[in-house]
This record gives sequence, C-alpha cells and structure tokens, in this order.
Amino acid sequence: MIKELYTAALGMIPQQMKLEITANNLSNANTIGFKKERLFEREIIEAKLNLLNNSGRAEPTDIPTQTYTDFSFGSFEKTNNPLDLAIENQNAFFEVEDDQGNRFLTRAGNFTLNRDGSISAKDGKFLVADTGRLNILREFTVDTSSIENTIASNIKVSERGEVYLNKALIGRIQLVHVENPESLEKVSGVYFKPTENTQQRYLGTEETVIRQGWIENSNVNPIEEMVSLIELQRLFDIGAKIIQTQDQTLDQSIRIGRFV
Repeated sequence: MIKELYTAALGMIPQQMKLEITANNLSNANTIGFKKERLFEREIIEAKLNLLNNSGRAEPTDIPTQTYTDFSFGSFEKTNNPLDLAIENQNAFFEVEDDQGNRFLTRAGNFTLNRDGSISAKDGKFLVADTGRLNILREFTVDTSSIENTIASNIKVSERGEVYLNKALIGRIQLVHVENPESLEKVSGVYFKPTENTQQRYLGTEETVIRQGWIENSNVNPIEEMVSLIELQRLFDIGAKIIQTQDQTLDQSIRIGRFV
C-alpha cells in the first residue's frame, strides 16, 4: 500500500512540473523571442520504472526534474520599426551585454535607441557588434535631446548585419551560432548563456541573415498550451484523489491493526 502511495505521488510530481512549465509558456505567449520549455518524457518513464522495481523506498533520483528548451522558430511579424530585427539563421543568436559586462544570447530582436547612442534590449542589455557595444554616435557629435525621433529612422541594418547611419558604416552585428543549443543554460525569460559544453562561433558576413523591421514572436502556441493545461489539471486532480483514497485506506488499516 505504501508503494501505491509512492506511485501515485511520483505520477503527480511530473504533472505538477508540467503544469508550472505550461503556465509559464502561456504567460510568455506574447513575449518576443521567447522559446517554450518542455519536460523530458523519457525521464518520467524511467523514474516510474525505477520506483516499480525497487523495494518500496522512493529515492531522490526517481523524481524527474530535467527540462529542455524548444528552439524552433517563432512566427515572423513585420513591424517596419528600424530597430526591430529578426534572425533567419537556425540556432543563431544576438549577443547582448549587461552593465557588469556579462554577455548573454537571445533571439529577441526588439531593440531600442538610447540617448547616448547605444542600442539595447528593452531591459537595458546592450546589443554587441564587432566593435563591442553598438553605439551609432561613437563617431559623431550631435544633439542627443531628440535622438529617439530623428536618428532611429535613419538607421539601416543590412541582411548581413552591417549597421549604417546615414550611409556611414557604424559596425556589424555578429550573430553567435550554437552547434548544440541544448547545452545552453536558460538564465531568465529570453536570455541564455553558454556552458562549458557549448560549441559556438560567430557567423561570417556571408552566413548572416537578418531582417530589419521584423520581429520573431514566441514559439508558444497558446491553444495547444491551454488544452495541455486543462488536461494536466484533470490528471493532477485524479492523482490527488487517488492519494487521498490510499491515505484513508492506510489510516483505516492502521486503526484496525491496533485492535488485533
């Protein structure tokens, strides 16, 4: 009977994890560049087999905890915003840098122009080019009070990642190609960082394909995730009822045993 409780509990653990993952995917369905997460089904199956073959004691290793990121393309949407960029290369990423100099990889290309001439993501991480942090005013002296309105429209990004301001070359966006994206560590939201196993390189000029005035949407399908969420909640409720029934049966057995 204890094993039945363990089995039911083990079945609920991945369901709970799936619920959390699915809910997070849904909440990011409209997040530009977001990549949905999944739980390894094989891990779940192996965990159940381990439990059924042991002597009745659940081990920490029996609980599946491994997730993975689905790096498939999201849909492309035309915005005509000169600072919206989409990557056509598979498994390629923009490189951005925070204030502390830490670098991250992302597919989110909805950038903005700051008054100091730097181009950054919405949360302030700077877009990196072949010259370091991309700054369109590095070679110019201008009035920065109206940069957002007057200069952004004059920025041109070629398909090869070359950035121009009024036909003057400022730098080139170097995309990072990752041979094994499954090795990337998801930091938060739309950001990833390489691990010691990551095989990466900068794409050459002829390899790079960037669309200016486009964004790559999240690859989350809201309808699929909602259907999955409803089904997972149903299965979770069933598991909870099984545990409750087993617990009541065990409690009754203990009470009867006291009087034998």
